[in-house]
Amino acid sequence: MLATRIGLDEALDATRTGDLWLFRGRKIADRAIQVSTNSPVNHVGMAVVIDDLPPLMWHAELGRSLEDLWSGAHQRGAQLHDLRSAVTQWAHRYGQRAWLRQLDHPVTREMEDAVLETIARLDGTPFPSTTRLALRWLWGHTPRFGQDATEPEDPEMAYCAEIVAITFEEMGLLTGERRTSGYDPGSFWSGDVLGLRQGVVLGREIAVDVPAADPSGAAPPHARS
Repeated sequence: MLATRIGLDEALDATRTGDLWLFRGRKIADRAIQVSTNSPVNHVGMAVVIDDLPPLMWHAELGRSLEDLWSGAHQRGAQLHDLRSAVTQWAHRYGQRAWLRQLDHPVTREMEDAVLETIARLDGTPFPSTTRLALRWLWGHTPRFGQDATEPEDPEMAYCAEIVAITFEEMGLLTGERRTSGYDPGSFWSGDVLGLRQGVVLGREIAVDVPAADPSGAAPPHARS
């Protein structure tokens, strides 16, 4: 896809498993994350598009207003959401701009299975406090050695970038040289060193225009169908 800006419907039609959805807001908490990580964005999620299921987003957040489609509950932390609902919420409720960054690499059935196994294992993992998040991020910048360098990390708590990094690693997209807790949202923005395996490519960011909220509060046609 060569476009630099597309509408939400087109983005949802184009997105595939492994594509990244990135968000940037202007609130104090958003700016704090951007400044502390020297990043243009403050949130990242990964698309999950398997068989005839609607496009989903796998990410971690503090909110619990959307139903987690894996557990069927409203919970904080690692969650699997309807992608349209998640993007719309981040745009309207949280005041965020959205970008799509597409994975240019075949996603095999084995990779899809790895995604589902990761979701089953980590869904509901709590979101850390600001202090714990900072400590995990610092720990994430220590080298991985020996067996520690090959074993997947199953955190007791995790933030958005860590969830995406773990899933990418389980899919075989990352080299595994970095601890997954050392990733932040900006790690997934182009220009940063992500640590992708040879042959794995992520495209440039595509700005996604999310339609304005209906002042009547009515759901859009796609959400009602």
